[in-house]
Amino acid sequence: MKKKFVMSYSCGKDSTLALYRMIKEGHEPVGLLVTVDEELNRSWFHGIEQRILNDISKSLNIPLIMMKCNGENYEKLFEEVLENSKNSGADSCVFGDIDIENHRKWCSDRCKNSKLEAIFPLWQENREKVTYEFIDSGFKAILKNINLDYLNEEFLGKTLTKELVKDIKETGADPCGENGEYHTFVFDGPIFSFPIEFKTYGNILKDKYGYLDVR
Repeated sequence: MKKKFVMSYSCGKDSTLALYRMIKEGHEPVGLLVTVDEELNRSWFHGIEQRILNDISKSLNIPLIMMKCNGENYEKLFEEVLENSKNSGADSCVFGDIDIENHRKWCSDRCKNSKLEAIFPLWQENREKVTYEFIDSGFKAILKNINLDYLNEEFLGKTLTKELVKDIKETGADPCGENGEYHTFVFDGPIFSFPIEFKTYGNILKDKYGYLDVR
């Protein structure tokens, strides 16, 4: 049965691959749900600014649902957005999580409270194979954020390739970054109608994290 779904979108490789698989299977995305830190006006976790989010929405041809929030009202607003998405015909919400149980439970609980189906296209698949599938499918991404406990600053801004995955593995970090070792910013690929233009403005190091400033 064809699904009409909201994509919980981080701008990273896993949510992009999950979206890609759903589209290939004939399902219809009705919204791109991106949560935004209302204080920084950038997406949570990946730190993507609004201009780029708008361009991603246009390139993917999926309406942007930008949820501005703080840490305290995140959960409540997420459920409200899911409720509202039903007005666009949504019957489900799709997530890019692979195998972290508490992430799946949080997402599933939000959907259950909103009476939508929670779908996890990548669930319980091999992390490294998922990363290679993303690369082999023709997507382009750079390392946007890193955990400095695992990766050094030199990894920031590098394009995600099989060679880079090998380098990441050699540090002892997970090749997929599923434990938060790194986050990516996807700027082109088979479901993008045009590549996302951006410039980099150096690295920001804070506590144990490194961030590439992308605008």
